[in-house]
Order: sequence, then structure tokens, then C-alpha cells
Amino acid sequence: MGVEEQAVDPAPRSGAVEMADPAGQLAAVTADRDRLQLENADVQDRLLRRQAEFENFRKRVEREKVELLEYAGMEAARAILPIVDDFERALKAESADRDYARGMEMIHQRLLEALTKLGLESIECEGRKFDPNLHHAVTRESLESVEEDTVLEVYQKGYNFKGRLLRPAMVKVSVRS
Repeated sequence: MGVEEQAVDPAPRSGAVEMADPAGQLAAVTADRDRLQLENADVQDRLLRRQAEFENFRKRVEREKVELLEYAGMEAARAILPIVDDFERALKAESADRDYARGMEMIHQRLLEALTKLGLESIECEGRKFDPNLHHAVTRESLESVEEDTVLEVYQKGYNFKGRLLRPAMVKVSVRS
């Protein structure tokens, strides 16, 4: 029952600096420092890039959110336009009952006012120069008395919604023979 003897290691433990070759140690420490500086610069660069990417993402999401809220009514207005067209056709038809016709006009007017408040704007066409960005030419008519590419007749009104084209106007355009 003896005490076990522990062997003593004469070599220095890790973390201890050897003094045998100071020039080699200096070179190793300098190399480690340079490597760490490069790694630090790389990490800093990646961090700055990630921050810039995140900031761009945040701005894009905010812009898309504003656009979504601003133009949320666009599809609703597009769905209601055929009803507006039907009202306009019905108002052009003759009616024996003046009160009924007046009621239809009032409903049509209120509908247009509500859509205008949401941002709907009709495109004025007749007598104006044909613009392919706003007009869809359905027919062409040769007339010498009218300047070429003038809108002669509107078959279906065109509309903008808050400055964006919602529906082009369907028109008849003059041409020269």
C-alpha cells in the first residue's frame, strides 16, 4: 500500500512560451496576427454586406407594403368597371319613365363619385391624339377633314387608378388614305 508516484514531465506545458528561438516565435506571432487581421477584415466585410442587404430588404418590403395599401382598391375598381359600363349603356337607352331614368342617373353618379374618391380617373379621349399607351384602336376610319391619328369615337371608356392605367380606352382612330 504504497503511494503511487507521479511522473514529472520536464517539458513545458501548453501555453508556456519557449525562449529558445525568439525570431521564430516573433514570426509565428506575426503570422497569427496577420491571419487574424485578415479574418477580422473578412468578418467585418461580411457583416457590413449583411447589414446593407437587410436594410435594402427592409426598404423594399416597406415600399411594397405602401404600394399594396395604395393600390389595394385597384382590383375592386377593375371588377366594378363592367357595371359602370352597363349603367352608361342603360342611360343611353330611351325610357318612358322619367323618374326611373333619373334614379338610374343618380345611382350611376354616386357610383362614379365613390370610385373617384378611391382614385379612379376616366381617360379623356375623343378628339385627342391617339396614344397607344392609353388607347386600344379597335377600328380605323379614313377621313380627310380630321388630322391623322385622332380619336374619333370611344367604344369603351378607359380609366386610370391613382395614376396607373387600369383599362385602356377602346377607340376608333382616323387615318389618311
